[in-house]
Amino acid sequence: MFRFAGITAFTTFLLVGLGGLVTSYGVGMSVPDWPNTYGYNMFTFPISQWVGGIFYEHTHRLLASAVGLLTTVLAVWIWMSDSRRWLRWLGVAAFLGVIAQGILGGLRVTLHMDSLGIFHATVAQVFFVLLCAITLFTSRFWIRGGTLPSVSSGLKTLLLCTTLIIFAQLIIAATMRHQHAGLAIPDFPLAYGKVWPDTSPDAVALYNSRRVSVTEEAPVTAFQIQLQMVHRAMALVIVFLTAACAVLSRRQRGGGDVLSRFTLFWLVLMGVQVGLGAATIWTNKAADVATGHVLVGALSLVTGAVACLIAFRRFTSDSAVQASGGFGVGAFSGVPSMK
Repeated sequence: MFRFAGITAFTTFLLVGLGGLVTSYGVGMSVPDWPNTYGYNMFTFPISQWVGGIFYEHTHRLLASAVGLLTTVLAVWIWMSDSRRWLRWLGVAAFLGVIAQGILGGLRVTLHMDSLGIFHATVAQVFFVLLCAITLFTSRFWIRGGTLPSVSSGLKTLLLCTTLIIFAQLIIAATMRHQHAGLAIPDFPLAYGKVWPDTSPDAVALYNSRRVSVTEEAPVTAFQIQLQMVHRAMALVIVFLTAACAVLSRRQRGGGDVLSRFTLFWLVLMGVQVGLGAATIWTNKAADVATGHVLVGALSLVTGAVACLIAFRRFTSDSAVQASGGFGVGAFSGVPSMK
């Protein structure tokens, strides 16, 4: 079950990346109908017509269908073979989540609403975290209780706050992408040549006069410029917080346990993410770079979420440690809970 959950989570990660490519290339409406594809059943659409933007949108739908099937099998498997009631309901939540995600994607097409794309992207992140959590919960490390000593309340709080801020940052990023305002500020590290740009009506009008004549992109608003500045400021805060998590974890735990390694990996991801964010601007939002930015963002959120789950873990019974590594009903009586 652990391997199957991992495959489902990895396939979802690929789906997030493919969705990022669809948005980066601006081809989300290349297939105007749903659930059909140009009148064909989605699964019988001729390969000869998989061209241009249709290729990205149609393969996104097919991979989404695969994720839906994998999630359904996983949910049924957990319900039938795992004795942990809370994990069974997590499986049900994953099943309902993949259905909701498919409906949101379909409505985004049929209703022609960019705003639904923001919800679609946000639910995708939550769904990916949920599948990674299920993968963790079905691992031998989790079932056998691991060897992790208790974690200080200060480190727990720091991990949780950092993860929540990253989630908020991803929502801001999704808002920018689906408003087609990813380049509302075309330079970095400065913003229109300043530390904080002027967003008065006259200044915005000047920016747009240059933007439309040089890049032929749609004009931006003061709100979109301010939102991107908030995005940049939050990125700095997140780098500082992840560094604090890594340092505090190493000081308290010596740097040798799984949580210390997770926080160090988290900090490295943040460095990569900042570099990709800058490269997105410098390359005029090249699709592969922007998509890499999306994927590393998803990994950053999952890393924080998993670190939180490990840090907050508490077993109510020592018998949980005696699980045989199987996942059958009655494999263990101790129920992991969060403290």
